[in-house]
Amino acid sequence: QVQLVESGGGLVQAGGSLRLSCSASGSIISIRAMGWYRQAAGKERELVVGITRDGTRNYADAVKGRFTISRDNAKNAVYLEMSSLKPEDTAVYYCNADVIHVGSYGIPRKYWGQGTQVTVSS
Repeated sequence: QVQLVESGGGLVQAGGSLRLSCSASGSIISIRAMGWYRQAAGKERELVVGITRDGTRNYADAVKGRFTISRDNAKNAVYLEMSSLKPEDTAVYYCNADVIHVGSYGIPRKYWGQGTQVTVSS
């Protein structure tokens, strides 16, 4: 089994910054793509940014130039640096990873973290 644990959410004023972290643990063999999603109240979950194992990034238009994703393959971790935050960035942020682990028979399985609240006040 694999667990993803996020940290770093909180309350920040508009224009401020936050850093989210997500660490994967368990019987991990390899992690393919990782990413961050968010879900605002009353809205569907949406992709914020994804990153492949070799570092190719895919940002949502709404966060380009403000958010930066990075990962540490040795630590099975992914990070999200958020700056110039806006009230519309308020959401629960979820970490996501495609993981090959013991028992997955070489097939990547998708796992989600529990989510961390980010609230941006105006």
